[in-house]
Amino acid sequence: MTTYPCTIDNGEGEQLTFLGVVQTPGGERMEAEAVTQPGAGPPMHVHYLQEEAMHVVSGRLGYQVLGEEPKFAGPGELRVFAPGVPHKWWNAGDSELRTTGWAQPPHNLEFFLSALFASMKANGGGRPGLFDAAFLMTRYRSEHAMLELPAPVRLFIMPVVALIGRVLGKYAKYADAPPPVRQS
Repeated sequence: MTTYPCTIDNGEGEQLTFLGVVQTPGGERMEAEAVTQPGAGPPMHVHYLQEEAMHVVSGRLGYQVLGEEPKFAGPGELRVFAPGVPHKWWNAGDSELRTTGWAQPPHNLEFFLSALFASMKANGGGRPGLFDAAFLMTRYRSEHAMLELPAPVRLFIMPVVALIGRVLGKYAKYADAPPPVRQS
């Protein structure tokens, strides 16, 4: 069981603090705050089952929905990405970007991001290790996708790499990984 707050750092300018799960009229949601360095932010991705929201506390948020032009938000503004909407975001300013927000429902987002950030940091930042990425992207493909990887890589190559990783015994650290959530 996680003790909150719980902070993760990817070694590339993103620090995320999970504050805890709260009950809202719309169901459970994981609340979080983030500190992001200039230029840092995740690649184009999608949360198939979750709403992601970001409220800018300070700094300048750049964001883009797949197929649209980049947009920007400043202090006091809220940006909400509905489930299934491909998007990316980044610190578009010259100073730290501070945000608060949530993922609703939380599902496996905390585990997924914690494992991904740990792999990125262990791999020197920038990218997660290949076997970790293959495990996480294959196991949780019903929940998340990193869309900057071409579809053939996500659909065929990563599952093969995950299988090789399993054969080579690379996944003992994921023995207690939660089961993926399936779309209904």
